[in-house]
Amino acid sequence: MGVLVDHGHDDHQGGRGSGEDEPVGYCLEMSTGDMRGVIRLLTAVERTQEQERMLALVRERCEKADARLREERIDLRVSVVRALEELVEGGPPSAELCPAYTYAFREAVAPHFSDTSDLGVWPRPSWFFALDSELARHGVPREVLPATFLFSGPPLRLPHPGDAVPQIGVLPAQRAALLAEAYERVLNRLDREFTETAGRFAELMRFEAEEWETARRLGRRDDTIFFWFG
Repeated sequence: MGVLVDHGHDDHQGGRGSGEDEPVGYCLEMSTGDMRGVIRLLTAVERTQEQERMLALVRERCEKADARLREERIDLRVSVVRALEELVEGGPPSAELCPAYTYAFREAVAPHFSDTSDLGVWPRPSWFFALDSELARHGVPREVLPATFLFSGPPLRLPHPGDAVPQIGVLPAQRAALLAEAYERVLNRLDREFTETAGRFAELMRFEAEEWETARRLGRRDDTIFFWFG
């Protein structure tokens, strides 16, 4: 299994792709915000002045992502900046199997969402499917099983990244309370291998449920929890 921990907030670039040595592990990150703003930015026919300002920020983030990938000698075949432009233009992608579009979507999300919370490093993302099976065995609803939302993909159709990582997942914030309650209910019945991780997810989602209720009262639309595995 991996180590699910909260190291505070760390807004950073990067990830893995073809050309890098076999990684020790994959980072899991989480942030919250209004996904509708991201979708509008990428699909707008005529952008507002604020959207143009935001798009300039996203381009800058994509350029930094490209620079980091070059430093790590990772060749995505399509640059992250080019992938962003193709998403904005809405035309056919330069490649049907390429992680650049996944990276570009992540950078589009970043300025719309909170700073990222580091949820730990995992040697095998597929371990979460074993956690799924354990939770499902005890009656946890499918819509809040971890692999269901950690690997759900973005709300826009993107070219497949081609590898197991990077991966994008989304969970509606309104489901955070259901997740916390479901995990808490079965926690003492889980195999010891899964107890710590399930308990940490329950704790995190209990907090996110409270944050969502606060956001609703204040008229904010922070309705999406965004996950990044890379």
